[in-house]
Amino acid sequence: MKRISYLTILFSLLLSATYASDFPFAAVANDALQQKKYLPDTGAHAVVLDEFGKTFISDDGNHMVMYYEYHVKIKLFDSQAFDAEGNIEIPLYKEDGERFETVRDIKAVTMFLDENGGLQTLELDPRKVFQTSVNKYHDVAKFAMPGLRKGCVIEYKYTVVSPFIFNFHDWIFQSDIPKVHSEYNARIPAIYNYNAILRGPLKLSTNKAELDRECLSVNGIKCDCSNMTYGIDNIPAFKREDYMTASKNFLSGIYFELSEYTNLSNGVRVKVTKDWQDIDRSLKGSEFFGSQIKRKELMRERIKDVIAGKTNNLDKAKAVYAFIQKNIKWNGFYSKYSEDGIKKALDTHSGLVGDINLALIAALKAADIPTDAVLLSTREHGLVNKLYPTESDFDYVIAKTTIDNKDYLLDATDPLLGFGMLPMRCINDQGRVISFEKPSYWMDIKSPQRRNKTTTLELSLMPNGKLKGTYTCYSLGYEGYEKRKEIKKFNTLDEYIENLDEKSTKIKILKSSVSNLDTLDAPLAEIYEIEIEPTRGTGMQRLSFSPFTFGQLTVNPFTLNERSYPVDMGMPADNKLVYTLTIPNDYVLETSPEPVAVALPLSCGRLVSAFTFDSGRCTYSQLYSFEKPVYSPEEYPYLKEFYNKLLQSEKAEIVIKKK
Repeated sequence: MKRISYLTILFSLLLSATYASDFPFAAVANDALQQKKYLPDTGAHAVVLDEFGKTFISDDGNHMVMYYEYHVKIKLFDSQAFDAEGNIEIPLYKEDGERFETVRDIKAVTMFLDENGGLQTLELDPRKVFQTSVNKYHDVAKFAMPGLRKGCVIEYKYTVVSPFIFNFHDWIFQSDIPKVHSEYNARIPAIYNYNAILRGPLKLSTNKAELDRECLSVNGIKCDCSNMTYGIDNIPAFKREDYMTASKNFLSGIYFELSEYTNLSNGVRVKVTKDWQDIDRSLKGSEFFGSQIKRKELMRERIKDVIAGKTNNLDKAKAVYAFIQKNIKWNGFYSKYSEDGIKKALDTHSGLVGDINLALIAALKAADIPTDAVLLSTREHGLVNKLYPTESDFDYVIAKTTIDNKDYLLDATDPLLGFGMLPMRCINDQGRVISFEKPSYWMDIKSPQRRNKTTTLELSLMPNGKLKGTYTCYSLGYEGYEKRKEIKKFNTLDEYIENLDEKSTKIKILKSSVSNLDTLDAPLAEIYEIEIEPTRGTGMQRLSFSPFTFGQLTVNPFTLNERSYPVDMGMPADNKLVYTLTIPNDYVLETSPEPVAVALPLSCGRLVSAFTFDSGRCTYSQLYSFEKPVYSPEEYPYLKEFYNKLLQSEKAEIVIKKK
């Protein structure tokens, strides 16, 4: 499991004898250039030879500025590392169009040995550095390392200048490739007090603290600084796998959070770290949050016709939910606030997550249905730090409504989400319920529905050697949501079926029927009349058939020797297949699938298959299920073996031959 430590940066820190120092630029040993592989991880395509970062705050004469310096040297063993390590992107934050980060002092070089063993160096042309706008909050500076080739060593460094001094730069030790050494130096003036959070499984090999006397002069007053150095040697690569939340939840790193600072105009100490009462008060009084939720009169007029004739709260809530889904299109941006107000979002039919779901909350309240807001952190945003309450840990808001003593969590950003369902991005640990009637509190964010798929195939062997029959698939819960998304990518249903027919080379779709595509609370039903070309032995004398005509599992998603973070599937799941094959009287069964029965510990999952043959009718069934949404690292070996058994089971074949 992940390891988290909290180190409060104070000036009573133990003094050490040395400063952190950067390494020389463009200096590389022949051993590094000749190195063919990294022995601790021979499968690595690249390795960081050295990495150094430094963040400090200074006064530029007009205001306080934060400087972040980054320097890295990387060995590339083969071409598979060229794209990931050779294309550099430097994220830059901006705000209000007037405050923004800039990057300067970019230096980059590629070093390699020529045919005669001589050192060759290629420098980056400064004219090949480009900066582009990503969105209203982010820019990115980009450049490509010159002259990449197998065995080269690349090195680059840069400095980011930021006016956002409250956002002290974090440092992540782990990445997708291993590192020989990574070190970070943080110098923080006494006027700022940060909580430093050590997260992840790796232990620091360097942890030094020093007091720098009079390191900074502010308004003519000299200020001491805390000078901290953190380092780790021989860092393994972080291996990503399926079914995981944000990598930063598990990566070893140092994270900083401002707890208090001194107001330079009056010398008063200002507390930044809040308790939940402070958060509640701030949100409820916010023009962009609480004030929008209170706009019941605005919403009452808009939903008047929507709920007309509805006699109970559940029907009213479903109607209001569908109204918001259809009338405000999500623009793709996460937010817990409504930046321009829910009225504008309704008028323009477009908005942020905050616009949509705060409008939903206000509308449900206008319909006299008890509803609260729930703040959460999405899966890619990471886990919330519950020790130090802060609004910035949340990047999303949903609605929680209670009807007939049952809670429903609602997100109206996606028109394909059924009432009471959440998108996978929202299913992440816990959310904070913000109520106007009582203090805020935590609640688990769980999917109320399982991922459920039931497939049946009724096939008969025809005289021409082909199989003909019916394929039926029912997709329920989250499986239905995913299937609807897949279908809606196409302009028409016919285009989807045509694409399905083209992908299935041995299967021809003769007729098709898809129902409940827009009825989100009902199972999505797909029924196809199909013709299949079987796998032949010798002519028509011997034929083999796979029960897994569609969607056969081909790879195990779990390949690590061990996994230090949980397997998070989001929700329990069921998958059921029933395959029936009718064969002519002049054929006999030669080989049939062996029955399988596998269970995960504590009944947390199972795999069962069976086969029967009676009067020319073969019936094969398979059921597998996962009873938990999250499995611990200790359960990982069992899941891995479970999937191995599942892969083996889906290789099953029915073989028949002529009498």
